[in-house]
Order: sequence, then structure tokens, then C-alpha cells
Amino acid sequence: MPTLDVTDVLLSPEFLDMSLVVKRSEQTVDNDGFAQNTVTQTQFGGVVTVDRSLEAKRMQAGQVVNGAILIVTTYRLTSGNTGIDADIVAYRGRDYRVTFVDPYTAYGAGFVQAHCELQPFDGGPNEQ
Repeated sequence: MPTLDVTDVLLSPEFLDMSLVVKRSEQTVDNDGFAQNTVTQTQFGGVVTVDRSLEAKRMQAGQVVNGAILIVTTYRLTSGNTGIDADIVAYRGRDYRVTFVDPYTAYGAGFVQAHCELQPFDGGPNEQ
């Protein structure tokens, strides 16, 4: 088992991106049985790396762009639970849905690693 604690590195301003925003949808049911979603937005910090690079798939019906990122953070992201939809993370102008979350405790206490899939978009901004 690794014994290296990289907490100082993961929390370093050189790696930590504080521009991340999570959109969390919680669902409640009123007295009449109607569901209502409440969306909250929270800014948080994490280290973002590429899981799968952006890839354009061209088909006869059109083009689909997909990709994924990994986020290492102490913020408790969720891929969904009873009454809570999967979190949506806004990163560099694009939305990513949290598909699953791994404990990342081997290298520092309290961290999780979230795998996030790119949500469909229209091509997005051209970033260099």
C-alpha cells in the first residue's frame, strides 16, 4: 500500500482548480404526489485531468463529440442516489455528468476521484 501523502500537492494552487461549479438536482414529492426538482449550484475546487480526450464521431446522421475528465477533490460529488440525480460539473464552458466516484484515500485522507462524461453539446468554444 502506498504511504506517500500527496495532500499538499492536490491542494496546491498550482494544481487545484477553484473554478469548478457543481449543479445538484434534488427531487422531492409534494402532498399531491408531484415531483419537483430543486437545482443548487456550488463552487468547489479539484484537480482536473483527462480521462478520455475529446473525440468527434462523424456519422451519416451527424456528428457526436464525446470525452471524459477525472476530478480529484474533497467535495463529495455523487453519481446519483435516492432523491438526487447525478451531479453535473461545469468545467471550461462545458458540462460533465458524474458517472461514478471512487474513494481516493490511498494518497491522502478525504479525497474522491470522480469520473465525469461530457454532456452533448453543439461543438462548444474553440479552446487552445
